[in-house]
Amino acid sequence: MKTFDVVALGELLIDFTENGTSVQGNPVYEANPGGAPCNVLSMLNKAGKKTAFIGKVGQDIFGKRLKAVLEETGIDVSSLIMDADVRTTLAFVETFADGDRDFSFYRNPGADMMLREEELNADLLKDTRIFHFGTLSMTHEEVRKATKTAIRIAKESGALVSFDPNLREPLWKSLDEAKEQVAYGLSQCDILKISDNEIRWFTGEEDFDAGIAKLRSEYDIPLIMLSMGKDGSRAYYKDLRVEAAPFLQENTIETTGAGDTFGGCCLYHVLEYGIDGFDEEKLRKMLMFANAAASIITTRKGALRVMPEAAEVERLMAERK
Repeated sequence: MKTFDVVALGELLIDFTENGTSVQGNPVYEANPGGAPCNVLSMLNKAGKKTAFIGKVGQDIFGKRLKAVLEETGIDVSSLIMDADVRTTLAFVETFADGDRDFSFYRNPGADMMLREEELNADLLKDTRIFHFGTLSMTHEEVRKATKTAIRIAKESGALVSFDPNLREPLWKSLDEAKEQVAYGLSQCDILKISDNEIRWFTGEEDFDAGIAKLRSEYDIPLIMLSMGKDGSRAYYKDLRVEAAPFLQENTIETTGAGDTFGGCCLYHVLEYGIDGFDEEKLRKMLMFANAAASIITTRKGALRVMPEAAEVERLMAERK
């Protein structure tokens, strides 16, 4: 038996999201706690799972607030490092009329990219059922080494590995380098959550099924979830391809954190059924639950602190039947 259901490594930062305008007509930004790995963990905690985070923030106003938020959500912070020599990473998010987003990162350096291999808690990595990571911890050499070491320790201890490319183009020296590190993640994972734009970018295929087939011909990934925004989602597992419609909301504000919410819900179902325990019905249930939860998050500012309870997700699913 493992103490933790999911341990994640990566970025913990402040998402400054637009929240109206000032009397002078200037945009007003709200400081929302964020970072994809912790968004995933927060959703899992709301679903009753035990989680822990490995990462680094600054010993500054934002770092202290972020640590307090993780404690508030129930995420174990014993491996969250507070660094007095570097500042907490910040991201400014601009949301367009069609719901798409643009990111400006203040991360040169940022605390999240300063995590070092020797700072990892190996005992924690050996004590989890699933290890989750993305590519923001793969953008620079030292944190990349830490991430790869964490993957190795977790895999050797029997953990499943979950990967979300979560491509943020401005953070990479080149997209060729990004593609190389995404390929590494694909080679290591048992569970992949990938978005529609990411599968097109990585495979060069416009057709999603063709893109997934291309991935599966190169990488042995048992379970792949494809998020398609307003078009819903798909799961690919053994010889099954299951699709679920979205839960569109009239009062959507923004999509920040929706993909992470979706991914967290999928990991919840992996924990419930086991990686070998899926059939078509369970895959459809997983996707419907994940789509519903993600849709709820689009009606709220931020994500980490406002993840829905499982009962709220079930209510939405019942209403839309």
